[in-house]
Amino acid sequence: MLTKRIIPCIDVDLDEEGNAAVYTGVNFEDLEYTGDPVEMAKRYNEAGADEFVFLDITASAEGRATMLETVERVADEVFIPLTVGGGIRTRGDIKETLRAGADKVSINSGAIANPDLIEEGATAFGNQCIVISVDARRRFDEQGEHYVDIDGESAWFECTVKGGREGTGMDVVEWVQEAEQRGAGELFVNSIDADGTKEGYDIPLTKAVTDVVSTPVIASSGCGGPEDMYEVFTEADADAGLAASIFHFGEYSIQETKEYLDERGVPVRL
Repeated sequence: MLTKRIIPCIDVDLDEEGNAAVYTGVNFEDLEYTGDPVEMAKRYNEAGADEFVFLDITASAEGRATMLETVERVADEVFIPLTVGGGIRTRGDIKETLRAGADKVSINSGAIANPDLIEEGATAFGNQCIVISVDARRRFDEQGEHYVDIDGESAWFECTVKGGREGTGMDVVEWVQEAEQRGAGELFVNSIDADGTKEGYDIPLTKAVTDVVSTPVIASSGCGGPEDMYEVFTEADADAGLAASIFHFGEYSIQETKEYLDERGVPVRL
């Protein structure tokens, strides 16, 4: 089994004065100020994180570019792989984000609007740079392609865009397979239903993705502690576990999380 990665994530937006700030919410809503992105990046770099994710959470919805000046300042503080997402729509956006210090770019809305962007990015900068982010929500109707049983009900997962604000009608399972075929080097799977709840990752969603792709999968949304990471690694075969709140507010440290996993036979970098 390959080493599992523990990845803290910051959701960044502009505050009322136009400064970059980290926010934390539930189900992609009710965002509350959490801290300064540069200071938090520095802290996680020192805490033993395997990678770090910076998401500009309103760039796509507001139709603006990613806050690259802040990305540059964050990149100066982290010496682990840095993934940056939000507002990336063109090959030029990918280039500028990598130039600002990102090692990878996370693309959601831009790739759904223009799937060729995946191939363009992978060809120009390498597959390892292209992370396709999926903001998924459960639907209990007959509009999907691939169904799973959730508490006795048949459900499928829909791709959303603009920070979960708009549905697309696209089936997540269909989309991740296409993204992989087009050259995505990694898949970043977010659950709108689990986001911020601390009730555990969406195991049916994560497993639905890992069952159909060989590309590494990052599980995101809902982590309430090390036991949830253990579950998503052992039951859904995720390659990495992403978390925010439990680390931001000091409920658990990255070291504690890794030690918990190591004691239970999950390979991690201590």
